[in-house]
Formats: sequence, C-alpha cells, structure tokens
Amino acid sequence: MKKWQEEGYPARLQDSLGDGVVRCRLSPRNCRIRPGQHGFCMVRANRDGQLVSLNYGRSVHATEETIETEAVFHYEPGARILSMGNIGCMLNCDYCHNWKTSQARFVADSDVFYYTPQEVVDIAVRHGIKVISWTYNDPVVWHEFVTETAALAQARGIVNLYKSAFFISEKAVEELIPVIDIFSVSIKSMDPKYYRKITKGWIEPVLAATEQVYRSGKHLEVSTLMVTDLSDGEDSARDMARFVGERLGPEVPTHFVRFHPDYKMTNTTRTPVDRLERAREIALDMGLDHVYLGNVYDTDSANTWCRRCGELQITRYGLNARRPGLTAEGTCANCGTDARIRRIPGAVPERPTTPGLPSSIRHETAGFDWQGDVRAVHIRVRNDAAETRSVYHRRLVTDGAHTDWTRIDLRGGESYRFIAAQSLPGETGVVVAVPPDCTSSLHQVFDRAHFPTTDADAGTVNADVTPLPLYVRPIR
Repeated sequence: MKKWQEEGYPARLQDSLGDGVVRCRLSPRNCRIRPGQHGFCMVRANRDGQLVSLNYGRSVHATEETIETEAVFHYEPGARILSMGNIGCMLNCDYCHNWKTSQARFVADSDVFYYTPQEVVDIAVRHGIKVISWTYNDPVVWHEFVTETAALAQARGIVNLYKSAFFISEKAVEELIPVIDIFSVSIKSMDPKYYRKITKGWIEPVLAATEQVYRSGKHLEVSTLMVTDLSDGEDSARDMARFVGERLGPEVPTHFVRFHPDYKMTNTTRTPVDRLERAREIALDMGLDHVYLGNVYDTDSANTWCRRCGELQITRYGLNARRPGLTAEGTCANCGTDARIRRIPGAVPERPTTPGLPSSIRHETAGFDWQGDVRAVHIRVRNDAAETRSVYHRRLVTDGAHTDWTRIDLRGGESYRFIAAQSLPGETGVVVAVPPDCTSSLHQVFDRAHFPTTDADAGTVNADVTPLPLYVRPIR
C-alpha cells in the first residue's frame, strides 16, 4: 500500500447493502464494494463496512494559473486562480493528459501533497487569489474535500470553479450547486459508442448533469476535445452545437479544444487547426452566440466581440486575457450592451512588479524558451529560510527586450507553484530569479489543464507533441 492510501476519510453518498457491502452513489457506476475492495476510481474503498475516501486532502501541488486554463472565458477574464487537483478518476480516457495522477495505480508518493481545507483557503488569501479551481484529473472523486473546502472559501469571498468531465450522479450535483460558482464541463463526445470505448464511461449522465447545472442558473461553459481523425469532423461539431443550442441555451460559451497525443493514444498528431476553425464556424452558423478555440495560439477565434456593435471586448493569447472593450460591470465599453461576462465584485489584486532586482537576488537562475506548441511552464519555487523571501520572474521578448520583474512573496518554508504562459506573439521565454536560500524548478505544460510531473530538463518524447512520462503498455 502506498503512503497516500493509508488513511481513509468518511465518504458520503453511500448505501449499506448488508454483510459489510456498500454501494457508492457518487458516480453513475454505483460501484458495489466489498470489505477491503476499491471502486473503479481506486480512491473510494470499503474499510470495515464503511465507504471511505482515500484521497481526502491528497493533492498534486497547489498551482497558481489563470482562469482561461479551465476553458472559462466569460467569468472575470484574466483572473488568477488557485488550481487544485487530486488523485484518481471515475473515467479512464485513452488520451488522458493527466494519467500519471488520474489513474491511481500510477501515482507516486513523491507527487502527492497534503492539505487541509483551511490551508487551501489560506494559500488563496495569502496570495490575493479570488478563485479556487477544482481541476486536473477530475474533482468528482474528491467530493468530500471539494465541498467542505469550497464552503470555507465562499465564507472568505472566494469563488469556486469546478472543471470536470462530469460523470457524476444527480445527488452529487445537488451537493455541489450551493458551493460552486462556475462549472466548466468537458463533454468528450456526443457519440455514445465513442464514450464507452474511449472514456470507459457513458454519455447520458454527463448530459443530464450538465442540464441540471444549467437549470440551476450557475455560470456554465462547455468544451469538447477534438481528437485527430476520431472526433474532429464536422458531424461532431454539429452534434455539440445542437446539444448546447437545444438542451442548454445558445448563450452558453462553447469551446472546441485542440488535442495532443498522450497516454495510450500517442500514435497520432495534434488536431489540425483548420478543423477546429471549421467546427467553430459550424457552431456559429447553427446559432450559438459564443464559440471559442482552445489550445490554439495566433487565432482571433479566442477573442470576444460585442454581439451588438462588434467592438473588440476581450483579447486572448494562450492562457492570458486583456479587456480593452469591457467595463467593470461586464458591459460593452462602446455601446453598453451586456457582454455576458460575469465580474468578481471589487478589486482583483495583481502581483507587484519592479524594473530591477534587489542586490540579494541571484540573476536569472532558471529559464525556459518557448518551443513549438509548448508555450507555458509551471514554475515551482521553495523558500528554505525561516523568514519571508521574494522570488521574481519576467518575460523575454524578441530583440533582447524584456518585461519588468513580477514579485512573489513566500513565507518561511513555503513551497509555491505558478504558471508562466506566452502572452504575446513576440514573447520568446521566461526567466526566474531567486535568493540564495530559495530553489526553483520548471515543468513543461502541454496545453491547458495539464499538470506536469516531470522536470523540464528531462526533455520530452517528441519535442512539443507528447510530454513525459511516457506510458508503457504492460507486456501480456
């Protein structure tokens, strides 16, 4: 047994079937679990006749990102978020880009961090972050920790975002709705056969749960991964647009997301961008109001224009957003039309910047040059001193230019992880500077909502296409 599996936390949504057998009611699988056994997710188990969660408080490293990372374009664009991911999943998608943590049997103790609900909220407050995102592998199997922590966050005025494939029961959604403010649902395909074969789940409860959220009035955005030569055709776009337009509403932001080869599906290529652009055209022609592309740079199809006067309201490049034509109230700055962009009330803090570094800082101790489609890194910094220390990072631009340094303050003993993503076409990379009693490491991010477990200096499988570690099929 791995260390992270040793302790169980009482789980909700269970039935007792007698003779010590329990049924888990968290996902549509309704796993029937005998004493000593696990459910499909491998993180909910029967211990002495009681259902327990083995991943309560077990997490990958908490990471500061931007809200665009989660396929959310219509809620406080550009906001910094605290991304929290856990261990296990109720699906097993052949192309999963977080398989090292989503599939519990592959989880290494070294990749697991331990947090209490209060510690998660304290991290967000300490770093001036207004949104906690439950993300990466999938938050469904983290149900108890998510709901309890989200309630604490709400009490501190923090918004909760739930990024999920949403293979979940109706009762579990009922428990989420009071504490979650934003739902970003990844609908893998509209083809039932595809769902069964590729995800090992089934589509009907996903669509029902998505409709349940829509009826609740909570902020909802949906996305679908366009897998090369599998789900990137025009029919896939039409089916998705039809579902959104007829069973949700045409105002729901819809994202067509570019795929990269990973896990069991590496013998292929990234989705051709022209197929994604065509999918967007089809969805717009079918009456959807807000349709975007994901994991695509250098395209206007990630921007938002006023649906009345055509004013450019929001520009997006990669995982970054600017709001040249949007008011603080979420209306068009030109004509006053409601942009259907929800804003967080009050000021949203930004990181302080400075043109130069203190003399105590070692200059540019680590760096990364954007390469191909890898245009983001997670930067992990750790303060080994007992007192507060400041670390810095800045962007490099063509012709040797650079931005000011952004400062992040770390309390004594704190480990922190944050994303740096290319924000302009002329940007070439990022550099990090830390004092002598701090350390840093870099981790390449392959597309949004990917949590890398391997250091950048380990290289990649095939440049900018498939990240390490490489899944090795077992010999039968």
